[in-house]
Amino acid sequence: MLKRVLKYWNKPNHAAYLFVAPAFLVLLLFSLLPLIVSFVISTLDVTTYFSNIKFIGIDNFIEAFHDKRFIRSFRTTGLFILFDVPVGMLFAMLVAALVSGTGFRDKFCRTVYILPIICSSTVVAIMWKLFLNPNVGWGVYFLERLGFPKLAIFSNRDLAIYGIIFISIWRGFGITCIILVAAMQGVAQDLYDAAVLDGAGKWAQFWNITVPGISSTLWFLFITRVVGSFQVFDLIYTITNGGPNHSTETVVSYIYSVAFNTDNRLGYATAMSEILFVIILAVSVVMYGKMLRQEREGGNGR
Repeated sequence: MLKRVLKYWNKPNHAAYLFVAPAFLVLLLFSLLPLIVSFVISTLDVTTYFSNIKFIGIDNFIEAFHDKRFIRSFRTTGLFILFDVPVGMLFAMLVAALVSGTGFRDKFCRTVYILPIICSSTVVAIMWKLFLNPNVGWGVYFLERLGFPKLAIFSNRDLAIYGIIFISIWRGFGITCIILVAAMQGVAQDLYDAAVLDGAGKWAQFWNITVPGISSTLWFLFITRVVGSFQVFDLIYTITNGGPNHSTETVVSYIYSVAFNTDNRLGYATAMSEILFVIILAVSVVMYGKMLRQEREGGNGR
């Protein structure tokens, strides 16, 4: 019996499954199984402590689509994505173009720019919250010395979300910059030499050679940043906890509040999580499909 088993798994086609099995088990245990369980919980009226369990079907989903606070949290999340993703990528792209060389200055700058991502989001959030504190913050003091009015940014309904967006861009642009630098250094130098012979300037080289050459990397960064922005939580939780007056409350922070802070409604919070999951999945599939279509058209054009 043992020999038959060993003979079966000794074949290359069969042995491959043994190497894939650990990764598949991890995916099953930590991704697929929780997804199935969360869908089951979303059909229940249950607290975070799993008390008073009652099956209610799709009532949680119906309530979510009529929840004004949930809808407003989507608007806040959309505003965050609208500024954080394009501004962060454009800024990182500009910096990457300036420090993509191999000299000491470029290497030093790249090292400095990546430092914020090494720190945890909580540390970054506390640092900026203190730095922009209207009473003890150095940042507010310097702005006052420059002639700006004294502002309590994170206590202002109109400014708080933009302050968090600025911090998010500051923290994330370094790793985006490093990835773009690596992509830019992979573009063939012969293309730039030929462009110089044709009389192309720096801007023409960047737009017609660099950007097409790193398009796959740009799409990858765009997709990951959009998905990450949909799930923004740590900065908001640490700095404002969704305030003032829910003006910085994103979808994830509202879900957390419903599940653990206010009502302890785990079933309803899970239903909202399922809605968010479907939206992120749809957006990701659309963007990924567009990326593949663009790469295919670009390949046919060469």
